[in-house]
Amino acid sequence: MSPAHYDTQESLLREATLQAAAAYSAHAHAPKPFTPGESPVPVSGKCWNAEEVKNLVDASLDFWLTAGRYNERFEKAFAVCLGRRYALTVNSGSSANLLATAALCSPQLGERRLRPGDEVVTVAAGFPTTVAPLVQYGLVPVFVDAKAPTYNAVAEQIDAALSSRTRAVFLAHTLGNPFDVAAVKSLCAERGLLLAEDACDALGSTYTQDGKETLCGGFGHIGTFSFYPAHHITMGEGGAVVCDDAELYRILLSLRDWGRDCRCPPGRDNVCGRRYSHRFPLLPDGYDHKYVYSHLGYNLKITDMQAAVGLAQLAKLPEFTTARRRNFHRLHKALQSLDGDCLMLPEATAHADPSWFGFPLTLHPRFERRVLLEHLNAAKIGTRLLFAGNINRQPCFEGVPHRIAGALDGTDEIMRRGFWVGVFPGLRDEHMDYTAGVLLDWFKRR
Repeated sequence: MSPAHYDTQESLLREATLQAAAAYSAHAHAPKPFTPGESPVPVSGKCWNAEEVKNLVDASLDFWLTAGRYNERFEKAFAVCLGRRYALTVNSGSSANLLATAALCSPQLGERRLRPGDEVVTVAAGFPTTVAPLVQYGLVPVFVDAKAPTYNAVAEQIDAALSSRTRAVFLAHTLGNPFDVAAVKSLCAERGLLLAEDACDALGSTYTQDGKETLCGGFGHIGTFSFYPAHHITMGEGGAVVCDDAELYRILLSLRDWGRDCRCPPGRDNVCGRRYSHRFPLLPDGYDHKYVYSHLGYNLKITDMQAAVGLAQLAKLPEFTTARRRNFHRLHKALQSLDGDCLMLPEATAHADPSWFGFPLTLHPRFERRVLLEHLNAAKIGTRLLFAGNINRQPCFEGVPHRIAGALDGTDEIMRRGFWVGVFPGLRDEHMDYTAGVLLDWFKRR
């Protein structure tokens, strides 16, 4: 068999396989009808169709099990989407936060680097892995309050939280609602602070400043994202770090890939043409550059199959964002009669247009949250709390060096009375109307 004939046969077999996979997906994963009270209304979930399945199978047929051609395409497309120069995939949003913190502590940043004992301002109400890397790298988290109805850090407290040891601010955009970007950016620029954005819950959310609308993750020195199935797009496990600084990108790349000094992509050697001609003071001359390590790093890469799914998902981000906003506004309108007397409805930060990760609510003190959540659970409506609540009250934080800047009354209120329900694109109008109806009926009978 000639090589040309073999290539043609391979192409035909591949295409037949992809079409069969698409047909299977359309049959096996078709949307199910919604039956109120019987069908679940999850808080989050993945949304996909034949495009993701075809990409996944296509990547699997290559049997290139680490990052490859799809990963290269995804990183480039994601950077363009965010308006950043560089994007680097990692195996989770939590790893993205770890990598961001590690990079900001790199000796290669010189005087800009964070050192053990430096303070980093963050918010007390959120997900633990925004804070965990700070502690793991010997930094001191300084906690500011968050308040409903935006559920974000109180910007005025950040200024008051600064000390002579403060070197950075690391904040999450809570449930997709951007924090006060203008105030935080201005403060960081004025005080010479590094700004890291945890945008794991905020892909697609925008903030407008000076007439320019920018996606979350596009403001700080570094931004982080998660592609877990609950998030705005998914590749299963996965995440990304974005930045504009070439030096910071090289550090991130090194730390992600075992800490090595070499920047050759997987499966490619000697891209720089100097593999055996580098010199390092304590190593033999010409030591193989693939085994020179400039950082104590990790292996946080994804597989090409994950990237293949992510690439198909990224193309759908605009429609996913539209669906999240539509679901949020439908539910918000339906619950207006409860605002104030029964619930505090969420509000977007000024100048922000969130791609809401969830629909946060704060229950009036005269009602018991546990009773309501049990009722919603019995009605098949999923709920979640705002993650760790006040992280200072979590068992894992006992004995951890930190500082609290002012009272955390808003955070404690969120922890005691807050919860959220879903608005992800897999939910349709009937899901939103059912959720609203169950809540309205429960309060009516109280």
